[in-house]
Amino acid sequence: MSKKSKVQDVEEEMDQKKTPETAELEVEEKEEGVAEEIVIEDQLREELAKEKDKFLRLFAEFENFKKRTSKERMDLFKTAGQDVIVSLLPVMDDFDRALKEISKAGDKELLTGVELISNKFRETLKNKGLEEMEVAQGDAFDAEIHDAVTQIPAPEKKLKGKIIDVIEKGFKLGERIIRHPKVVVGN
Repeated sequence: MSKKSKVQDVEEEMDQKKTPETAELEVEEKEEGVAEEIVIEDQLREELAKEKDKFLRLFAEFENFKKRTSKERMDLFKTAGQDVIVSLLPVMDDFDRALKEISKAGDKELLTGVELISNKFRETLKNKGLEEMEVAQGDAFDAEIHDAVTQIPAPEKKLKGKIIDVIEKGFKLGERIIRHPKVVVGN
């Protein structure tokens, strides 16, 4: 006999000698191997789900970051010249006072010249986004918008808690208030 046939003979004998117990052990070992594979597969699925969740959260956070920085950048561009415009507001107040005094003096040519300069100055600031806040006598006082300089007894009952006089105009740059109107409130 050749070596191959001896090996085959031995294997055949072993197969024939298998008892039901050894067959059960082999089946149990196969089942345990399958069970281990299933457990490992479940663990891998859980890890994959966790990684997907992390990825989605990170992606959403990045999208929010992009939106927030884009909005901040747009706000920055809108209010980039805010310091310069705020420093020019007293000049605008001086123009208003000068126009009032010149109109009292009666010099029409001087009044016309100063009005032209004042209007050009106002239009330039308006083109940069400056808006005058509309505040009038009798408007309701709002602490978020108005700056109360003083309170005086209301001349009429309907003016209690309302604006009596506007001392200094308020201005907005875009949606942002850069100077609150200074008002006198009735109590």
